[in-house]
Amino acid sequence: MANKTQEVGGIHFPFPFTPYSIQKDFMAELYQVLEAGKIGIFESPTGTGKSLSLICGALSWLRDFEQKKRQEEARLLETEAAPLNDGKDQPPFCSSFRQETPGTLRPAGDPDWVTQFVQKKEERALVDRLKKEHTRRKEREERLQRMRHNAQLKYAAKRERQEEEETERLLCLSREVLAAGTGAEPLEQLASGEEELVLSEYESDEEKGTADGLDEDEDDLEEEHITKIYYCSRTHSQLAQFVHEVQKSPFGKDTRLVSLGSRQNLCVNEDVKNLGSVQLINDRCMEMQRSKHEIKSRAQDEEEKEPKRRRLEPRAACPFYNYKHLQLLRDKVLVEVKDIEQLVNLGKEAGACPYYGSRFAIPAAQLVVLPYQMLLHAATRQAAGIRLQGQVVIIDEAHNLIDTITGIHSTELCQAHSQLSQYMERYRKRLKAKNLMYIKQILYLLEKFVTVLGGNIKQNPNMQSLSRTGTELKTINDFLFQSQIDNINLFKVQRYCEKSMVSRKLFGFTERYGAVLALPREQPRLAGFQHFLQSLQPGVTEAPAAPVEDGEARAPRSASPLMHVEGFLAALTTANQDGRVILSRQGSLSQSGLKFLLLNPAVPFAQVVKECRAVVITGGTMQPVSDFREQLLACAGVEAARVVEFSCGHVIPPDNILPLIICSGPSSQQLEFTYLKRELPQMMEETGRILCNLCNVVPGGVVCFFPSYEYLRQVHAHWDKTGLLARLAVRKKIFQEPKRASQVEQVLTDYSRCIKCCGQLGGAVTGALLLSVVGGKMSEGINFSDNLGRCVVVVGMPYPNIKSPELQEKVAYLDHTLPRSPGQPTPGKALVENLCMKAVNQSIGRAIRHQKDFASIVLLDQRYARPPILAKLPAWIRDRVEVKATFGPAFAAIRKFHHEKSGLS
Repeated sequence: MANKTQEVGGIHFPFPFTPYSIQKDFMAELYQVLEAGKIGIFESPTGTGKSLSLICGALSWLRDFEQKKRQEEARLLETEAAPLNDGKDQPPFCSSFRQETPGTLRPAGDPDWVTQFVQKKEERALVDRLKKEHTRRKEREERLQRMRHNAQLKYAAKRERQEEEETERLLCLSREVLAAGTGAEPLEQLASGEEELVLSEYESDEEKGTADGLDEDEDDLEEEHITKIYYCSRTHSQLAQFVHEVQKSPFGKDTRLVSLGSRQNLCVNEDVKNLGSVQLINDRCMEMQRSKHEIKSRAQDEEEKEPKRRRLEPRAACPFYNYKHLQLLRDKVLVEVKDIEQLVNLGKEAGACPYYGSRFAIPAAQLVVLPYQMLLHAATRQAAGIRLQGQVVIIDEAHNLIDTITGIHSTELCQAHSQLSQYMERYRKRLKAKNLMYIKQILYLLEKFVTVLGGNIKQNPNMQSLSRTGTELKTINDFLFQSQIDNINLFKVQRYCEKSMVSRKLFGFTERYGAVLALPREQPRLAGFQHFLQSLQPGVTEAPAAPVEDGEARAPRSASPLMHVEGFLAALTTANQDGRVILSRQGSLSQSGLKFLLLNPAVPFAQVVKECRAVVITGGTMQPVSDFREQLLACAGVEAARVVEFSCGHVIPPDNILPLIICSGPSSQQLEFTYLKRELPQMMEETGRILCNLCNVVPGGVVCFFPSYEYLRQVHAHWDKTGLLARLAVRKKIFQEPKRASQVEQVLTDYSRCIKCCGQLGGAVTGALLLSVVGGKMSEGINFSDNLGRCVVVVGMPYPNIKSPELQEKVAYLDHTLPRSPGQPTPGKALVENLCMKAVNQSIGRAIRHQKDFASIVLLDQRYARPPILAKLPAWIRDRVEVKATFGPAFAAIRKFHHEKSGLS
């Protein structure tokens, strides 16, 4: 299976090459965490082979787990041939298979014969279940084995698809002929394609027996979920990189891996994909699935009774959503490891939808790869068919996991109210009573929200000035009472929004009538509602929009504001103590809005850790880990004994890194970049002098991080005024981080090209200086390896704005909720320090990227020398860092380090 097989503690870990010792330790510790069902916090610096350690460690455990389970199943099935025992010789693994429910508990005083009878009955049921599992597994393995060796299946599927398309074409012609003879007229004339915007009749869960969207054929696609590993990361590029690592690993040929993605990434229906917008793609896909079931149910109804007058012409079902083709694609996905791009190509070949095909492959998969936003959101998990009970979850790149969970929900109230009102007026006669009732409830909620802000929903928001401005935070209950909506069942409204897809319908509606739905600034007296009604009058046409000038970027169409309102309504169902509503009043009503701040990130995470067998949170820079322990795990009910921490060192030799804390500059100016001191001219000038000295002795690239974009702007302007910028440009060409994300790649390309050219040509200019921002676009996910980052400088400590109402509320919440440890700062103060140091650690981690790399790391602020702050640095830096009280010795050490390393490289 592998080039090298490593044995650590009696466990065999296949590995493509001889691993580092820290990789062996990582795999062994990971194996034990999964085996014992623990919660692990793993830190492995970038360049230490973390992904490969995760793959080989986790899949080695899964290999052994599956083997033990098969052995115990075989042992248990053997007992069927012999008389059922009395329980004394029951295999130890048997209890793990039996799934007792509360209804199976028996009174303690039952006679022995009753107890034995019930026990034998349970054993028979258990054996029957194991037989079915064994048969299913055998059939699946045989099916996948046949597919691996039979390429003709692909061409057979293509032939069958062509035959089905021809049959469907003939059926469509027949339906058109029949429809032409009925002479039925619709209720009212709608424009072509507009019928899909009308809401279908809504039934709540109480009014219908089941909410299952699959027919019998699709039910067959569902299998029993085996024990698997869910691997999550933040972005699709990170997931694709992980999949490629799996392909290159010893497990690449034998692992059943499924990559999950969005419809936008996986859709192969060109008509749908060309819609461009994520929401339009989702809307059309859901509509086509619904059309399929409506067509099937309508056909069944017509067999039982005469058809009623036709109300709507259903949209065609998606040709890629076909049972037999999806079954083929599901199996092809499981045969060989594929990333998203390969999955799309496979879907095109098979004529089946990769989005649904990948989801049908989840139950039999051993490794499922997905963005962690998909895993953390319960409704998305359910929709994707993800079941976490007894499974393993690995969350990679988890340093900002808490920030992702506590993302703020914001709303656009006036625009949502205007659009929904117009929608209701347009289709009032076509909407059923229940739809109208819920739409009116949503409109009522929006009206009350606007009133709380101090506005009037009937007036143009651009013209409304608010008497009060500023930010106000309220508890959920206080907000509901003040808004006078505490008598409305928000759970039902939220359920209606989710099931009816009203926001998707509204989005399609605004796409169709987008030009008339906005509240134009040029015509402030004309509200959107009256404007829209005018557009519906016969003979009135809307003037075409002005064309976009050449070279001007077209702004992407934003999602329906009602979608943001849905998220806000869902947030309002959070427990009162776990969240706050932020009322932001900014002068005019159009600039104001409501936001929801989740104070307790453990709320959505608790279900994950409760259901899963084991959870691993990992990243290259996880320090400080106290946030994960206290805010995420302890608040989710995880006992401290279940949490395991593992942090490994770096693979680079100790003398390949020089981390320094410099407390004063060349003119003996104390370096303490507090809010009060950092804007002083002498502080900005001292920073420039330090960089001038560093640029004289550091070859290649120097990356300097500032606390904020605003401070970088101030410093840059001051250096330009005093001539320091020109002095810096003598040795390094200066680049600056752009604010627009679209420009980042070009800046990095130019920066890299400059360093390469300077290295080849020689001369006075020895490289480039990149001025960046902590927490900005260059501080995460960017690789400054080798000459691109020979020195990383961090100016000051990037503390968050403590005057922010959101941060103040979070600090107060933690101080009230979490206990204070003796001799430690309050939980709120610790949060502020942790936010600062997490950002710093991410920035300084940009430099060292592989074993032979070398760099100096310079922290310019004497506060870094304080023991509590030092303790929050990554271990591989903390153990080697030197504190320099004056600049002279620091500069000498940097000059010597780079002179020696440059001579060797």
